[in-house]
Amino acid sequence: MYKCAIVGVGPNRSREHADAYKHIKSGKLACASARSADRLQAFGEQFGINSLYKDYREMFAREKPDLVHLNTPPNIRLEVLEAAESAGVSAVIMEKPLAIQGEDYLAIKEFCQGGKVKVAINHQLHFHPRRFELQKIVEDGNLGEMRFITAGCGMNLAFQGTHTLQAIGAFHPKGKPQRVFGQISGAGSETHRVDVCGTFPTMVVGNLEDTPQKHFAPGCAQAIIDFDDGVQALLQSGEIAPKVGREAINTHKYVTVYGSKGHVRWTMWSWEVLVDGKSQGGTHEYWDEDILGQARMTEAMLDWIGDDRAVHPLCFDRAHLDFNIILAIYMSGLQNRMVDLPVEPELNLINKMRAALS
Repeated sequence: MYKCAIVGVGPNRSREHADAYKHIKSGKLACASARSADRLQAFGEQFGINSLYKDYREMFAREKPDLVHLNTPPNIRLEVLEAAESAGVSAVIMEKPLAIQGEDYLAIKEFCQGGKVKVAINHQLHFHPRRFELQKIVEDGNLGEMRFITAGCGMNLAFQGTHTLQAIGAFHPKGKPQRVFGQISGAGSETHRVDVCGTFPTMVVGNLEDTPQKHFAPGCAQAIIDFDDGVQALLQSGEIAPKVGREAINTHKYVTVYGSKGHVRWTMWSWEVLVDGKSQGGTHEYWDEDILGQARMTEAMLDWIGDDRAVHPLCFDRAHLDFNIILAIYMSGLQNRMVDLPVEPELNLINKMRAALS
C-alpha cells in the first residue's frame, strides 16, 4: 500500500484527486499540504485526513510519501518538484499546464530529464473508460488509414489546451508532429460559468491578465499541426471552438478522428463510432467517467513506482512535447509563419503576446 499526498487544496482538482481514492486499491491518501489553514482543515475533514501541513517540505520529511499530487499554480511547481526530489519522493502527478512559457518550461524539462523522481501530467481524460475504448478502436486499425483529427475546448490553451493536444496524441501516438501554423487572439479577462461536479460557480479567466491560477494564454487559438505521416490535426480553443457540451465553458472538450473507413468522436457527454457505414453511439455522464479516469491514472502511476518498465503513458518525456506545441503556436501567431517542431522557445512570450494582442 503506497502512501500518497496532495500539495495544494484550493480551488483546483485536489478534490477530484482525493475522491478517486475510493477506487484505488494500491495507494492511500494519507496527508495534505496547503498554505490556507481554513482550506486545509476543510479538506482534511471532507476526506478523513488527519496529517495536515502548511509546509509541504515538512510533510515530505515527516510523512515520506511515495506519490505526490501537485496542484499548485504553475509558477511554483518547480520548487515543489525539487523538494520532492530532495526528500526521496518516488513519483509526482503534476497538474496541467506544466509551465507558463519558455523559461519555466525549459527549467522544468531540465529538472525532469535529470532527476530521479518520476513525473506525469494529470491528463485523466486519457483513462476515461469511454475514451479509452475509442482509443483502442483506432489503435486496432478499425478506421483504416488515418486521415484527419479535429479537437477543441471551450477554455484557453493553458486551462484546457494541453488536454486537447493530449487527446490528439492519444489517438495518434505513433505520429510525430513536424510543424504548426497558429493564430491567436484575446488578451483580456473573461467571466464564465464553470461546471464543477454539478455546481456552477463563476470563474474569472484571466487569459493574458494576471489571476491566482496563473493560467496565462490567449483567449482564442487555432492551429494546424502537420505530422510526419501526412496526417493533419486541427486544434481550436476558446470562443472559436465548437460548442459541443452543456452551458458552462469547461464542458466543450471534444476530439474526432477520421480514417478511410469511418470516424470516432468523443465529447464530455457523448460518443460516436462509424465504421464501414455502420454507426453506433450514445451518451455518458462526464463526472461518472472522470472519477474512474482519475483513479486509473493514479493506479498507473503507482504501477510505475513498482516497476520501471511500466512507464506511465502521460510521463513527462511524452507530455512535455504537447507544451512545446503550445509554445510553437504562440510563436507562430506572433510571427505569422509556420514553425517547425520541436521548437526552441522564445523567451518572454507572455509579455510579447500581451503587447501584440492588447
